[in-house]
Amino acid sequence: MSFSYAKYSGFFSSDLLPSLGTKINHETKLRKYIISPLDLRYRAWEMFLLFLVIYTAWITPFEFAFLICKIDALVIFDNIVNCFFAIDIFLNFFMAYLDKESYILVDDPKKIAIRYLSTWFIFDVCSTVPFHDFLFIDHKESGVGFKLLSMLRLWRLRRVSALFARLEKDIRFNYFWTRYAKLISVTLFAVHCAGCFNYVIADRYPDTKRTWIGAANPNFKEDSLWDRYITSLYWSIVTLTTTGYGDLHAENTREMLFDIFYMLFNLGLTSYIIGNMTNLVVHWTGYTRNFRDNVEAAQEFAKRNQLSPRIQDQVLSHICLKFKTESLQQKETMNVLPKAIRSSIAHYLFLPIVQNVSLFRGVSRDLLFQLVPEMEAEYYPPKEDVILQNESQTDFYIIVSGALDLLVDIDGREQIIGKAVAGESFGEIGVLLGRPQPYAVRTTEISQILCLSRKTFLNILRDNQEDQRIIMRNLIQELQGFGGFDNVDEESNPSLVFNNCSHVSKQDTPTNPSDLISINIQTLEARTKKQVENEGESCGCKLQTVLDHSVVPKGRIEMTQSPPERRWKEDQLDTEHGGNKSIHEVPCCSYSGNRSQTGAKGGKSIKKRVTIHKRNNINSLQEQNGKLIILPDTLEELFRMAGQRFGEYNLKKVVNAEDVEIDEIDVIRDGDHLFFLSTDCSCVETSTM
Repeated sequence: MSFSYAKYSGFFSSDLLPSLGTKINHETKLRKYIISPLDLRYRAWEMFLLFLVIYTAWITPFEFAFLICKIDALVIFDNIVNCFFAIDIFLNFFMAYLDKESYILVDDPKKIAIRYLSTWFIFDVCSTVPFHDFLFIDHKESGVGFKLLSMLRLWRLRRVSALFARLEKDIRFNYFWTRYAKLISVTLFAVHCAGCFNYVIADRYPDTKRTWIGAANPNFKEDSLWDRYITSLYWSIVTLTTTGYGDLHAENTREMLFDIFYMLFNLGLTSYIIGNMTNLVVHWTGYTRNFRDNVEAAQEFAKRNQLSPRIQDQVLSHICLKFKTESLQQKETMNVLPKAIRSSIAHYLFLPIVQNVSLFRGVSRDLLFQLVPEMEAEYYPPKEDVILQNESQTDFYIIVSGALDLLVDIDGREQIIGKAVAGESFGEIGVLLGRPQPYAVRTTEISQILCLSRKTFLNILRDNQEDQRIIMRNLIQELQGFGGFDNVDEESNPSLVFNNCSHVSKQDTPTNPSDLISINIQTLEARTKKQVENEGESCGCKLQTVLDHSVVPKGRIEMTQSPPERRWKEDQLDTEHGGNKSIHEVPCCSYSGNRSQTGAKGGKSIKKRVTIHKRNNINSLQEQNGKLIILPDTLEELFRMAGQRFGEYNLKKVVNAEDVEIDEIDVIRDGDHLFFLSTDCSCVETSTM
């Protein structure tokens, strides 16, 4: 089993994680001519310079010790390498940097220049400038002092240290072997430098026979360059490992002093190597190793259970993001603070984004001050599902940063139906309307999202009656932006959840918002279903099942569903415009308010059919056989038609099979049973076929 690294490598390889709140969102778009340190092209440039650093690390001590005069070709190549690092110095004046305190990506050219000039600029220049060429000194006549100046090029090795620090967190590479390679590299570089420096001492000593190499080989200067270099490495590695064969040893005071410092250095280097190897074998580097263990456990779990590649990527991305966020200790810091301070921090970070959410437009500031401290900020990696389709939603979400896709599953294939960006909300359908989530929500990039539980949300709304009505009015206005909901207004629509219903008495009106939602939404559902049916038939749509008419907030999509059947016709999909159109194109023609249904063939009008029955006693269920009629357009016509069928014209009241009075023709469905009450408590029943 293999994980698709390309989907999350760009996120995890970066060191930039958005801070809490909205303060840095405007900084993500850098100014013109400013280079992002996360840009892939700059990353490639860094990797190219890394190979030049490795060359510099080897050639600099070698030239210092063994080359009395440089070869012309080597001089030219060294100057070419210096030119590349000079270009990098120039690029650093246009390189954005991350402010460690505010975690903001700074793109101000003046601040970038001041920061670079006050930190590494001098060292970078000294390690790049070819002093021999600038001072017009012949390479063949340069002394030890100028050769020491060339050793400043070893400053470039800091890039290797940064590389290993990044590779240790790169999940493409085994952590143990990465650390092992780092220790080997440090050891080889120490051996190389020590051998070169010790040879310089012997080469510059007046009496060559009283040197560590001259005592064994008096004519060592006549040997080939590589023989002398190998002999120096041999002495260095034998001394480092404390083997001490005795064939090569210090012969004069200079060599003794150098050997003393080298062996002291070996004590520290050996301790460093042994300590790191012990840590790798026993403790596996603590926190980072725990992260690697979690990655390996996830891989084994996915392989054992044969999870799909998409789920595998989501699991691995979540572990990577958890590793990043835990290191920030944001939740731990917030939890140790008093509630008043936590509330102040939450207001400062999140109030600007919450008050601009369309659902909270016009609500009191007191309500926002109650809601914001109850919200929890969570980070989601790319390609992770925040909400699943048809999930019973228990949380309300607000996007602080990032972007998300809205998707539906159609015959086993996912279709993108919309986008959600910073400042938008989702989950209000499940929280306020009590409906299953009609679409899935999945992140497209690392996103910061505020989460508010349904229970907490409704409890706060219960104590703010006026804000209840404002929120539901905002929700209805969003729903009206879709075809099929154009005629829904505040006067005719009883789904203003926190207002009293016309058919519920004041003493029976529930105070719980969720109960009010259940009662008031029934009439809207009946209207919505009828409108979807009408428009679907008039457009000839092959909607095989008239669904449960769930609605999606403005700017997204309207979908209907009827569990357990959720069958969609593929020819109704229109994904040519970015996936933002309605799946069924339900409002393919404008809603006219006519309650008749127009068939797909020949424009034939289809009326609702009802069966009427007469009840003479209010306690009786059914007195005589019903009569099948076509449902008229108004209640007055329905009363008149029922009176004609049963010879009574004093019918004043109509109820359904549950004895609930009906005062609007729109709520009557095809197949309902209706009961008409006369002034003497007689009743007529109507059944819709």
